[in-house]
Amino acid sequence: MLEHGFCNRPPSREESLSPKSPTKLVARPAGRLQGRVRAPGDKSISHRALMLGAMALGETTVRGLLEGEDVLATAAALRALGAEVVHERQAGLWRVRGFGVGGGREPADVLDLGNSGTSARLLAGILASHRFTSFMTGDGSLRRRPMQRVIDPLSRMGARFESRDGGRMPLAIIGSDEMVPIEYRLPVASAQVKSAILLAGLNTAGETTVIEPEATRDHTERMLRHFGAEVRAAAADGGGKRITVVGWPELEGRDIVVPGDPSSAAFAVVAAAIRPGSDVTVENVGVNPLRAGLYQTLREMGADIAVDNAREIGGEPVADLRIKGGGLKGVEVPAERAPTMIDEYPILAVAAACAQGATRMLGLAELRAKESDRLASVSAGLRVNGVAHEMGAADLVVHGTGAPPLGGGLVETHLDHRIAMSFLVLGLAAREPVAVDDGSPIDTSFPGFAELMGGLGATIEAA
Repeated sequence: MLEHGFCNRPPSREESLSPKSPTKLVARPAGRLQGRVRAPGDKSISHRALMLGAMALGETTVRGLLEGEDVLATAAALRALGAEVVHERQAGLWRVRGFGVGGGREPADVLDLGNSGTSARLLAGILASHRFTSFMTGDGSLRRRPMQRVIDPLSRMGARFESRDGGRMPLAIIGSDEMVPIEYRLPVASAQVKSAILLAGLNTAGETTVIEPEATRDHTERMLRHFGAEVRAAAADGGGKRITVVGWPELEGRDIVVPGDPSSAAFAVVAAAIRPGSDVTVENVGVNPLRAGLYQTLREMGADIAVDNAREIGGEPVADLRIKGGGLKGVEVPAERAPTMIDEYPILAVAAACAQGATRMLGLAELRAKESDRLASVSAGLRVNGVAHEMGAADLVVHGTGAPPLGGGLVETHLDHRIAMSFLVLGLAAREPVAVDDGSPIDTSFPGFAELMGGLGATIEAA
């Protein structure tokens, strides 16, 4: 039996409420897609804006926040920790009044983070550096995702963790306000683990350093600087990158404008690229180079993608993307590109299914630790839709013929929003409609996905 009454914790949302009824969706073959759309707010930046707003003094205002279920789970958790998080719907903004780097209170209840791995891992860094005990859980998918990768470094800093299942949630976090700074080399490139350590370092005396083997998305570092923290980045000995945060800063509330999520924009971009004659503009997309691997790959495949109205908002590069549909060809995607597009491989596999020739995707081991085993889920979805491919332990080869894929399959999503959206996009280009067994997880990251795609000429509807 675990200590601290963990076995007597209140039931989680999943345990106490009836689960959502699965919503089967079907996408039907489409003609050319046309129009202008705006992608929902960047999920990674939205999480971080709320968290750093909660750790700052004064008021933070956030415009363009993604109002998907994952980000709403973060907002609820921060309220439980003592932050004031208010949505002013008519004004189109969120206001956060924070408790400061060392503030916050012990949550009165279990923090249920739904399907959000970002919430779980980044909040673990904040909770670890506070002298109270907190409990985290999530839905069935989140409870299968590995947390040991954040537990190990945070334990070295002074926090303690207890779990029932080898470092997976439900998880008890016994925090400490006497954390010690560390220098930690990430075993695998992970922006979430890096961010958890840096957030813990904010409430730790001295300098906390993370060494990453390959550069990962740097939204945390950019936003920490925006709030007033001292963050240094430099090349590491032996390769990679050193990121250091100086502890105990006085973060001050800031105004944040969240750009469109490049991972969400990817679905409209690929849908247009694989439908000849399409002409689609996706406005206000974040084009951070550490998130741009998919767009680089699509251009190598022959996609016509123009970058218009490039600008910078809140320290993040932003632009409008105009995509014209046409033929794609297979390419090899090197393993070192994976950190810049790890969430986009499912939709890239759809583009590859419509391309001429083989597309080899390498370095995909991290896909097995996402909301589902994404590599296996993509392979299964391709198989039921008649797309020739081979799957290895950490690679995928898709053989496109340059003609529309067969389609006609029912794809098991395994509660994974990106699997659902990717194969619905496949249905727009296939010869036969493609269905997914459950589209409800789409709301975690892209509420209104079917309607947005419908505005471009797609047909995605309940089956």
